[in-house]
Amino acid sequence: MTPSANEFVAIPVQAEHPYEVRVGRDLLSGVPDLVPGATRLAVFVAESPVGLHDQVRQSLTAPLQDAGLIVHIATVPSGESAKTADVLQRCWDQLGSWNFTRNDAIVAVGGGTVTDVAGFVAATWLRGIRYIQVPTTLLAMVDASVGGKTGINTGHGKNLVGAFYSPVGVLCDLSFLQTLPLAELQSGLAEVVKVGLTSDDRILDLLGTNSTSAVQPTSPVLRELIERAIRVKAEVVGQDFRETASSMAADALGREVLNYGHTLGHAIERLEDYQWRHGAAIAVGMVFAAELAHAGGYLDAGAVDLHRRLLRGLDLPISYSGGRWPELLEAMQLDKKARGSSLRFVVLHGLGDPHPWRNPDPTALQYAYAAISS
Repeated sequence: MTPSANEFVAIPVQAEHPYEVRVGRDLLSGVPDLVPGATRLAVFVAESPVGLHDQVRQSLTAPLQDAGLIVHIATVPSGESAKTADVLQRCWDQLGSWNFTRNDAIVAVGGGTVTDVAGFVAATWLRGIRYIQVPTTLLAMVDASVGGKTGINTGHGKNLVGAFYSPVGVLCDLSFLQTLPLAELQSGLAEVVKVGLTSDDRILDLLGTNSTSAVQPTSPVLRELIERAIRVKAEVVGQDFRETASSMAADALGREVLNYGHTLGHAIERLEDYQWRHGAAIAVGMVFAAELAHAGGYLDAGAVDLHRRLLRGLDLPISYSGGRWPELLEAMQLDKKARGSSLRFVVLHGLGDPHPWRNPDPTALQYAYAAISS
């Protein structure tokens, strides 16, 4: 049964400590209860989103101050430019100037880059202080804010420096979705498609028949998609928090299942200097992975076509520039999911049946790239 607009659903996550992901509306008043004993809160928010600062001040700052907390608002750059060592240093300096102690806490309000950076700041300040994730984009709600992965980029790749460090709570306030551009909703839905293809066929049914409703911020269809995607991620994270299952056994996936489409997707992001939206790059990466599985005899043509139909129905890209295979291959070999000199992909042996594939045949890789080349 779908909750009413004012109710929230609490989805438990078992990691290095248990916490909840709350999905609903008007959730920010619950922040003080998640950090009992805190004196100060640092609210990290991106610099540029129009109206977000006002929304944060109205919805969050006043209730926190009413609860007797000292509130500081700190800004970080928008997009992937936030995920640098220089930004971390600036954040640490701010916490030091505000005399932050282990009793105090951070609240990350924004998209995935803000939640990644603020989470890493929390993991490293005084070797770990409490933090709360308040994702404001669909992508952050279903992916970046859940699971305790924090980190920054380097010149060699995305998210190569970071820590596994869980928040004390995640507040997915659906009201924020009403301010998002359509392209941001579509980008977030790429990660939802991923979960449907690997783990939850109900998501595929919902997207196959409700693609228009899926991009409407107040629709019950979108809410169900969000809750389902979070439940899958919560279960996966609980079973393999530090993504060690694939290191213990060559045929095991564990948390690595969440990387479906990401091996090529991250390479595209790097080649495009992070000017592509994450969901757009992952959409192409999923089609590549499907074509790769088809070339290996693991996935039938109908399932490959379903990838394309679902992603096209959300106006997400399904192809990439031809002639860039050597650059993509080099970028994939630098990806953190590689093992030594081995490329490792998540591929489907059927819908909902993901498996690792280590060092696919170069012919299969070339076939898959040709199939997505525009």
